Order: sequence, then C-alpha cells, then structure tokens
Amino acid sequence: MDYKTVLTTCPYCGCGCNFYLEVLDGKILAPIPCKTSPTNEGKLCIKGWNAHEFIQSPNRLTGPLVRKNGELVAVSWDEALDYTVSRLKEIKDSHGGDSIAFFSSAKVTNEENYLLQKFARAGIGTNSVDHCARL
Repeated sequence: MDYKTVLTTCPYCGCGCNFYLEVLDGKILAPIPCKTSPTNEGKLCIKGWNAHEFIQSPNRLTGPLVRKNGELVAVSWDEALDYTVSRLKEIKDSHGGDSIAFFSSAKVTNEENYLLQKFARAGIGTNSVDHCARL
C-alpha cells in the first residue's frame, strides 16, 4: 500500500486555497485543508471539498482533440497547438483581432487569467475577454 499526501491549489476559483490530496495507490481519496495556508486557514468551501472528484472521471478529456472530416480525433499537443495558432492567425488576418473573443475560467489561477487577458489584448488585439465569475 502506497499512501501519501500532495499539497496543491484548489482549481475552482482564483482565491488560491491550499489543500492536501490524500492519495492511496495512485488514486485520490479526499482533500485535507491546509491549516498553514494564509488564504483559507484550514477551511474549504463546498467546491474545495469536492474539487478532486473530476480528476478520475472516465468522461474527462486527457489529451487534445481536433475535428477532422467532421469527427473529433485525438492528436498530439504539438499538432493541436500548431492547428490553433494557424486558425487564430487566419481568422485575425481575415477579420481582424476583434473577431476573436476569449472566455476564461474560475478553475485557473489569477496569474493564468492575467496571462489570458494579456495574450488577448497584446497578442491578438482584442478587448473581448470575459470570465465565468463575472456573472
């Protein structure tokens, strides 16, 4: 039996709460709030208590998919990123930067949200950036 705890950051909002994941034989069992975290001080909201459940879901995507001939096909990360870059460039060149919009997630850190909006504004040239937590 291989038991360990792994310190991580909750994926549900930008607060940055920390918890330990209890792992037994490679399977995540439950979160344990981190009492030394200055953000959550040993407490978790309902989302944090259930944050681990999606990790081992059989419905979870584990790699990139690209639509080919009307069907989603598993491809390498390099192929998926090359495809994404070429399509974004093609759309921007044809219709301008404001034809592209970005929608971010509360399941990433504030730093990742910052990078997305910076990429949208400086890289693509659009101010069309939204976030699910705004609702």
